[in-house]
Amino acid sequence: MKHSRFYFVILTAALMLLALSAAIAFPILFRPFYYAHIAALDLPRRTGWSAAEIRDAYNEMLDFCILGTPFGTGVLRWSYSGMAHFADCAQLFRLDFAVLGASALTLGGCAVAHRCGVRAVRPLGRGSAFWAGSLLAAAVILLAALTALNFNAAFVFFHHLFFPGKDNWLFDPATDQIILILPELFFRNCAIAIAALLLIGCAILILWDLRQKR
Repeated sequence: MKHSRFYFVILTAALMLLALSAAIAFPILFRPFYYAHIAALDLPRRTGWSAAEIRDAYNEMLDFCILGTPFGTGVLRWSYSGMAHFADCAQLFRLDFAVLGASALTLGGCAVAHRCGVRAVRPLGRGSAFWAGSLLAAAVILLAALTALNFNAAFVFFHHLFFPGKDNWLFDPATDQIILILPELFFRNCAIAIAALLLIGCAILILWDLRQKR
């Protein structure tokens, strides 16, 4: 039986990336998460559009980002500048899906290697699942604490980081009305959901490793 440091690094990284990309994919792919905000945030009263019109606008925009369908926002007005921003979002979404698929395939390869007798080293007596969960949880808690201090500043920093040199994410409600049905509170709740899912995933990894140890 061979104990490999390289195998440990690959397995740990794959577990971290799988947990991260899966948590990010949740609010993107699970549309009822957004639908619940329509009533919770009283969007029909605040915007003047019906719940059905709001869902249609959201679905049309998201279909463009995920499936590559023609861009549109239902009955809501939109600009080419706004469309360009969602095209950038589509690239980030697809990158996340690619990381999710690649990490899952890597874990599949690790499972094959495990069956062939390859084992990861266990630093301080703990396996890859423990270290993946612990490192990722520490990063999530630190980032969540910094974000909680000033969500608006974190929101702006995020856009400068992932959309460098661009300002088309600063929507004008008069020309890109979809921003009226995507309030900042919704994005905050997306961040909370991602962080919560990540911490749950980290707990599962750590507990699984501890159980294996016993």
